[in-house]
Amino acid sequence: MRILSSDAFPGAKGSLLRAEPSTCGPVAATGKRVAHTLTRLATRSTLTAALLVPAFHAGAQTAPVIPDAAASDPATLGWMVGSPPPPDKVIRFADGSFYRFPQLRWSFSNFRQLVPTSNVPRGDGSVSALPRAERTDIDGITFEPLGGKAPMTWVQSLSANYTDGIVVLHKGRIVYERYFGVLKPDRQHIAMSVTKSFFGTIGAMLVADGTLDENARVTQYVPELKDSAFGDATVRQVLDMTTGLRYSENYADPNAEIWNHVRSGNVMPRPPGYQGPGSFYAFLETVKKEGEHGQAFAYKTVNTDALGWVIRRATGKSVGENLRERIWSRLGAEQDAYLQIDSVGNEFAGGGLNASLRDLARFGEMMRQDGRYNGQQIVSKAVVDDIRRGGSKEHFAKAGYALLPGWSYRDMWWVTHNEHGAYSARGVHGQVIYIDPKAEMVIARFSSHPLAANANLDPTSLPAYHALARHLLGGS
Repeated sequence: MRILSSDAFPGAKGSLLRAEPSTCGPVAATGKRVAHTLTRLATRSTLTAALLVPAFHAGAQTAPVIPDAAASDPATLGWMVGSPPPPDKVIRFADGSFYRFPQLRWSFSNFRQLVPTSNVPRGDGSVSALPRAERTDIDGITFEPLGGKAPMTWVQSLSANYTDGIVVLHKGRIVYERYFGVLKPDRQHIAMSVTKSFFGTIGAMLVADGTLDENARVTQYVPELKDSAFGDATVRQVLDMTTGLRYSENYADPNAEIWNHVRSGNVMPRPPGYQGPGSFYAFLETVKKEGEHGQAFAYKTVNTDALGWVIRRATGKSVGENLRERIWSRLGAEQDAYLQIDSVGNEFAGGGLNASLRDLARFGEMMRQDGRYNGQQIVSKAVVDDIRRGGSKEHFAKAGYALLPGWSYRDMWWVTHNEHGAYSARGVHGQVIYIDPKAEMVIARFSSHPLAANANLDPTSLPAYHALARHLLGGS
């Protein structure tokens, strides 16, 4: 068991479900600076009661007790086993138990049993090969976590981050693959905001082929948004999240706009008497403007749902159909993927993708290989190059991510601008595709960390990735 206070979760900013990405910086940051920033963030951390284990309940005066990865293993705890399961082992969507810890460690690998979804078929082609060249020298790789803590090994970092599964590709070959809990190679897992990078890529593809005009206003494609904050935003501003929106993702604030967003799409259960928007698209029409567009980066999930509506109008097909036709059916995927949908069938472009781990790695490998994979050019090299170049560092810096100095955001990808040119798709609770072009490495990971913000994982994840990249470069 782990005894944790709010100070143990720097950057959590109040919630297990904090949708804001990590404030932790690149591996090259100095330990002194990182430690200072982590301490500063920790002083602002609070823990909300809505989604926490009993010790987190409002008014609790003692430090919460959080099971570690072994003690919270969903297979060991036996969630949803039996016909029916014992009452204390039942997980439901309607009562919010699916998103409480440690139940979420089961839910993340079983979303289709809990919420409505739409299928993303893998297609009729053969499965693309992932040759195996497994290495036995990875678990013992050591690195120093951000913040000057004691050295840690690669294998220790997996449990520290509540890893459900991880695959490492080097030069297109599987060199490392592990699964924990209930996740298996043939089972899908929620990808959370990694979803955004899929649809950001599709949006960039549509810009490149002329289907979308990146300089056009969103209302050219979706006139229904003329009276919303998106009314005078451009497609490019949505793609790079430089829109000025009155939209908070602070789950510690019951009045934050994120609550109506996720309730509108049935991402979270609606309370009795709910009178808010009834779908993702209906919610978009209610978003108000705050500030000016095109001035600063601000990570807000609602942008990706707006992009999804634009994609749907521009192509005449749902975002799920676009994902199937343009990417998923061309990868040689092993499994179908699926997307969470709202009550009228709109897919959750902001975070609803569920996929198998190896297929997530295939997508990353395709991006590493300049958009070419499975014998075909799936994404144009020009699109991949544009993503790798990143967006405006100046706009990104204004977001205040003190521990991500020098990073940027482009087409819904996070770009490190480090010496390896690494870039990443990132999702809350530890979902990631990390691509290191110089090391010819792709990491795909699913996790179920008790706190959502990547700030809780990055101090051990980012230096671990970079240490593995250096190891592969030296030993390849």
